[in-house]
Amino acid sequence: MSSADTPKRSMRTPLGRVRNLGAAHSGTSDFWRQRITGVAMTLLMIPALVIIMMLLGRNQVYVAQTLSSVPVAVILLLFIFACTWHMKIGMQVVIEDYVHNEKLKLVLIMLNNFFSVGVALAATYAILKLSSGV
Repeated sequence: MSSADTPKRSMRTPLGRVRNLGAAHSGTSDFWRQRITGVAMTLLMIPALVIIMMLLGRNQVYVAQTLSSVPVAVILLLFIFACTWHMKIGMQVVIEDYVHNEKLKLVLIMLNNFFSVGVALAATYAILKLSSGV
């Protein structure tokens, strides 16, 4: 029997070999999303830090005036969205890798999603409220 006649040994199912996906059935989408949000955070970090440093020790009127500038508010909002999305993906990967009880895993992933959305909404509300001067 030649090596061409012997089946190739693999841990993947035939369907998994055809679709070329791993056990998670999602390929590398989370990997790439996390890399993209990481690059976005890196690019937005310097302007966000400059803005935050400018606002340290200032009164609310100065902060509202600075945040009422559209580019400043957009930079901070993009930074917040990139950070919370990156956080959500990272925690989800940790939960999927290290929590083996399926029901607990589902609950933790749901809580992670709610927490991430809550953080993003609270930060967005704060920036929009300060930028509107109300």
